[in-house]
Amino acid sequence: MTTQIFQASTLYGAATLAAALDSGCFRPADRRILLVCNNAATPETTPGPDAMPGFERLRDRFDDVVSYNEAIFPFHPGGWAPRADDLPLWERYLRHEWRLADDAVELAVESIQVNPSLSLAQIFTGAPVTVYADGLMSYGPTRNKIDPLVGTRVDRVLHLDLVPGLEPLLLTEFGVPGEVVPTAAFTKVLATLAPAGDDLPAVEEPALLLGQYLSALDILSAEQEEDLHVRMLRGAAGLGHTKVVFKPHPSAPARWARSLEETAEKLGVELTVLDTPVLAEVLYQRMRPALVVGCFSTALLTASALYGLPVARVGTDLLLERLTPFENSNRVPVTVVDALLPDLGEAAAVTEQRTGMDVESLGALVRAVGFAMQPKILPRLRAETEAYLTKNLDERTVRYFKRKRLTSLALPGGVPAQLSFIPRNATVRRVARKARSLRRVVRR
Repeated sequence: MTTQIFQASTLYGAATLAAALDSGCFRPADRRILLVCNNAATPETTPGPDAMPGFERLRDRFDDVVSYNEAIFPFHPGGWAPRADDLPLWERYLRHEWRLADDAVELAVESIQVNPSLSLAQIFTGAPVTVYADGLMSYGPTRNKIDPLVGTRVDRVLHLDLVPGLEPLLLTEFGVPGEVVPTAAFTKVLATLAPAGDDLPAVEEPALLLGQYLSALDILSAEQEEDLHVRMLRGAAGLGHTKVVFKPHPSAPARWARSLEETAEKLGVELTVLDTPVLAEVLYQRMRPALVVGCFSTALLTASALYGLPVARVGTDLLLERLTPFENSNRVPVTVVDALLPDLGEAAAVTEQRTGMDVESLGALVRAVGFAMQPKILPRLRAETEAYLTKNLDERTVRYFKRKRLTSLALPGGVPAQLSFIPRNATVRRVARKARSLRRVVRR
């Protein structure tokens, strides 16, 4: 007997899995389990993906739906990991709870580099693993080093074709190939979710603003993110849109909506704030927005690539500056959106939907940024990155790199050419370390 366990923490992820199953991306199995993970900060007060409107239309792809939160209670899925010595005990426990007996287990998980996906892969030792990615992070490098006992068991990265022609960097250090979930299958699944938005307001062809709640990730302050939403509204109004719909993040504070309402009243714009938790893609089908505006949400790319809707970005320049550390896994999504989509402040570019880069140039940029983020994971990209920076580092591309980072990695653009030997010179580095040590002693 073979049992496939599909882990999902969002309705979007469950829809991606449903599309993959409909397309034959997984081989037949005797039993299929959807393992629901609620990764919200307070899962007790936040509905999981199986409680979201439309989930029942995905349910028939699976034989059973079980809760990971219930299985490991009172631990939190994102903050708990089993001790190495306890792995056999946890496997025995989960096999009992989920009625797995001695079945051969196959896993399909989300972000393998963090929990709960990593814990699952460690608990079910030896199980083959498929990683599926429903967002832009798959185009970036693996967030941190993964134990080869886990990484070598991953057979592929399933991903949506959000940027046709762009290849994922995720897990390429293990030679894991990417595999596209057919776009037609995904949009077909999303079409079945559209009726779940029957209680949505009837607004035709508005400008749709996408909130992300970046302040919860400590990327922006609450005031900066509130200002970002106001910039979205002002920009849409400046392009002539008189009907605007704001889709806030489910956890965002209500005062942000009030701030937008006040601004909309001053601008003479009809603003609708959604209070129904629904996928942006459902709104695309129900409202057919005249423009979709966001920061670096994956939904911007689904709007453009999957539904052919006009899109515009706001605030990516600020994000590129504020993201810390440099290896922050949001860096590649921000880079892709910034390099590809028109800025809301450039009216002509938005109207004509000019793309910033062709896919080949974008791929070279993403690989260079990926190496700068994770040089120890992707050392094979050093020569390519040096060549790219030597040839392409200019006023436009320098925004995607930090001079300090380039200097620390001895990459072109880090220090003046005549001093480029310094980061590679062992004597100079030893003297610098000695000087820093003496300075710390003096300060004491």
